[in-house]
Amino acid sequence: MDAIYRIDGNRVETSPNAAGPWDATMQHGSAPAALVTWAAEAIPTSAPMHIVRVTIDLMRPVPVAPLTIETEVLREGRKIQLCAVRLLANNVVVVRATVLKVRADRLLLPSEIADAAIDVPSPDRGTPMEPPFSHTPFVTGLSVSMVRGSFSKIGPAAIWYRIDRPIVEGAAISQVMRAVVAADFSNGTSSMLDFDKWTFLNADLNVSLARAPVGDWILLNAETWIGPDGAGIAAGRLGDSKGYFGRAVQSLVIEKR
Repeated sequence: MDAIYRIDGNRVETSPNAAGPWDATMQHGSAPAALVTWAAEAIPTSAPMHIVRVTIDLMRPVPVAPLTIETEVLREGRKIQLCAVRLLANNVVVVRATVLKVRADRLLLPSEIADAAIDVPSPDRGTPMEPPFSHTPFVTGLSVSMVRGSFSKIGPAAIWYRIDRPIVEGAAISQVMRAVVAADFSNGTSSMLDFDKWTFLNADLNVSLARAPVGDWILLNAETWIGPDGAGIAAGRLGDSKGYFGRAVQSLVIEKR
């Protein structure tokens, strides 16, 4: 199976391609984030709506193993839908998420309302990710173009991401799925600590969108702040060929290896 997931009803088969950099038996956070988004988008709405927020709490490490999806509509309205998505492994909740949708309504806005322009080079002018990060199973299904900073350098960075491998077998990759996959790289994109000496896993992921992204490439322009007591924040601006369209924030758990 080349795709990350194969889904039958609410049962999910997970490919080894889901694994991340921290542990070969643990999924990269982008994989379940994309799966949660796919499940939320599959929930019907009373009127045309689009996702404006995805909030994901990683209750436990997500294993590279079979999962079960549970979904629930928490609020159904004419203007919004709030839904919940849970991923379970061996009947234990490992991911708990809420997704907010807002009614799609084309508006005639004032001419001065526009996306903030992208302030870094385009993906065709960047450089690919270097080993060993490029050899991580999940990352082998991405194209990565570093245009400011890099995974091997400490400090803020701007990196373009493109999903090349299917997420759900037989299903198209939605534009919001592309955004949440890029967003989960905030801590790695803007690392402030040596990866060989520290871990800085994210305990959650919050993505807010002013609009759906366009195109295959998603820009993450990120930075990290670290406190003195084992916590930190990684945050980034999300952009595409038209401009910046969203924000991502992660809460980090900092530990010495």
